[in-house]
Amino acid sequence: MTTAKWITLAAGTALALAAALQPSVADTSGKKIALSNNYAGNSWRQAMLKSWTKNGDAAVKAGVVAAADAFTTAENQVTEQAAQIQNMILQGYDAIVINAASPDALNGAVKEACDAGITVVSFDGIVTEPCAWRIAVNFKQMGKEEVIYLAKNMPEGGNLLEIRGLAGVFVDDEISAGIHEGAKENPQFKIVGSVHGDWAQDVSQKAVAGILPSLPEIAAVVTQGGDGYGAAQAFKAAGRPTPLIIMGNRQDELKWWKEQKDANGYKTMSVSIAPGVSTLAFWVAQQVLDGAEVPKDLTVPFLRVDQHDLEEKLAGTEVGGVANVEYSLDEAKKVIMGK
Repeated sequence: MTTAKWITLAAGTALALAAALQPSVADTSGKKIALSNNYAGNSWRQAMLKSWTKNGDAAVKAGVVAAADAFTTAENQVTEQAAQIQNMILQGYDAIVINAASPDALNGAVKEACDAGITVVSFDGIVTEPCAWRIAVNFKQMGKEEVIYLAKNMPEGGNLLEIRGLAGVFVDDEISAGIHEGAKENPQFKIVGSVHGDWAQDVSQKAVAGILPSLPEIAAVVTQGGDGYGAAQAFKAAGRPTPLIIMGNRQDELKWWKEQKDANGYKTMSVSIAPGVSTLAFWVAQQVLDGAEVPKDLTVPFLRVDQHDLEEKLAGTEVGGVANVEYSLDEAKKVIMGK
């Protein structure tokens, strides 16, 4: 290679390296991102907000964005959340991240935000407005996996009690649909009762206690998260045998499960969406503002705990919290690229 050619090649390499180290397409340091959350009445939502705040505060401190504020409505009401989103538009946020009370009833407010040039990213409780981005797990499959697990571990079948989440919310409908589809494919199981536990232990315990006197023997309880421990307490208070209860990754559920496992070999599984999905939604919004090409629909895996890794997952879950996975910017980019 001649000296001239080597100098040309070296210069080209240096330019390429310099380009790789340059900031991305747009500077987001002056951009403001807000979280619109419809409900905070259980440990999952509290963990989700904690993950958002920790991640957002760090991003603001690092100068990645100017603001990462979180707002939660007092009740799970569409009208209140729609008004909240409209206020965010007036306050000049550049992106709004939404955990929605309804998949379609907020579409008008979401469209207003998009028309104002605001990036909208929904997660967990997603919206159907085409202008928005959506991040979700396959909730229907999550519900179905519960019955698949039961079929493998209780081939003789039995009666099931279903504990649902918040009535009218997309997540509740999808998980319940998966559970019922699983039961249809495994007819040895029969759903003999269904209550709404609002994804909260105290509400679930009261709801289960109210329906138990009218139910036959229950072989297993299928759930949605934040309800397993409450169900166990209701069965205990009623003096009825403890069925196999599917758990939802809450620390009190995992702790109770370990205690039963140590005492009598109790066996179950636990599954839920990780509350740290809020951090992924934050980075997706930041990347869209940064000019990145991001698919409108992203799917993330649900977080499952089994008998063999119960102790490990419990040890990594803070008291009163939820087993969790949070996303860095690099990890978010991998999700965006489908890796």
